[in-house]
Amino acid sequence: MKELVARRGAGWRVSLALILGSMISGTASAACAPGAYGDGPDDFVVLGGPASAPASGQRYIFRDGRRGATGDALSPVKCVGDSAAYTAPDGQVKQWPRMATRETDASFNSAATRLTGQLIEPPGPPDPKRPLVVLVHGSERTMAVAAIYGHMLAAQGISVFAYNKRGTGTSEGEYTQNFELLADDAAAALGQARRMAAGRFGRAGFFGGSQGGWVAPLAATRSQADFVAVGFGLVVSPIEEDREQLLDEARALHLDAGATAQVERLSRATARLMRTHFADGFDGLAQVRREIGDAPWAKTIAGEYSGDMLRMSDADLRRIGRARFDNLELIWDYPAEVALRKLKVPLLWVLAAEDREAPIAATRAVLSHLRAARQPIDTYLFPDTDHGMVEFRSNPDGTRTYTRITDGYLKLLADWIKGDVHGGYGRAEKLAR
Repeated sequence: MKELVARRGAGWRVSLALILGSMISGTASAACAPGAYGDGPDDFVVLGGPASAPASGQRYIFRDGRRGATGDALSPVKCVGDSAAYTAPDGQVKQWPRMATRETDASFNSAATRLTGQLIEPPGPPDPKRPLVVLVHGSERTMAVAAIYGHMLAAQGISVFAYNKRGTGTSEGEYTQNFELLADDAAAALGQARRMAAGRFGRAGFFGGSQGGWVAPLAATRSQADFVAVGFGLVVSPIEEDREQLLDEARALHLDAGATAQVERLSRATARLMRTHFADGFDGLAQVRREIGDAPWAKTIAGEYSGDMLRMSDADLRRIGRARFDNLELIWDYPAEVALRKLKVPLLWVLAAEDREAPIAATRAVLSHLRAARQPIDTYLFPDTDHGMVEFRSNPDGTRTYTRITDGYLKLLADWIKGDVHGGYGRAEKLAR
């Protein structure tokens, strides 16, 4: 979850479908403008920025979670002129124009820093009851304004304000992962969004994914938020995140009690270095390193940072450890549960059952306890999904090949924000109080 320095068209008839099919295979353009293409809130695709190599074209995603790149040989989506041509599973080709969203650029100030963003409003006439959501970024350094989530939610009838975190895109300042400062930025973004959309929204709040799960609830306690939604986030500290990952890996490796105890000592030793910002703890880690010796698992154990620190020499760790692992103002013992206890507004928390990057056991327990205390928290669990709510295939060597965002997740987010949760959402399970 942390980035340490060391993821109005309609169906056309067969004759036109044949023409479009020919265009798709031959003269399709390289790219369409980012946005949603379709004929309504239930039938659309979102096109984003350029795909990452080796994929080509641009990224696409459907509401059911299918995703890929338009340049893929078997891609069902191609750009034809200024439209998206979609080949349905039955072979029918639909030509979808870009949905007529209203997009307004903005800049605002937070902590003496100029940040930039964009308000995306859905097609159709202004609606004073429409929800407004501010996207709170994870640990990525990419521009949030270019993210695909904004258009995905706007296509489902939600006004969205996306902004570039400090030190990214056209926002000023230095990139940081200081949750306190980032929460102030998010609160300022909500104030800006409220001003820009005045008279054209009802409820307003935050959605945060991954690291945004630490920032969005805190921002809500510092602003006029009416709700908070979180996807695949944690209610433990970054240090506890590292420990949970280490123990998950130990279980996957079937380590015995003695080796697992060594993993626990490794976690405590690296935590000491982090808590003191590398002022103390080198001797403790050196002792653990000697105890572990040449154990086979020591070559692969990872966590967020502990595995890398274990495999560095003491001399290298003393010289560059802080520059590599503690250079982003992260609050290592951040008390995430405290912010949740202060929340007075509804909270949605969506968990990925097989999350390797943000193991859910401790988070699930805290959320269950808070729900039992009658806090307005809705918790959903999607099975067989990893961080980012992505499904995967397990490989013989234990790695995973990621396929798609799990069906139901993107619709659940939109429906919950709109206050219109009904029916099923893929294989999601709503956890009881």
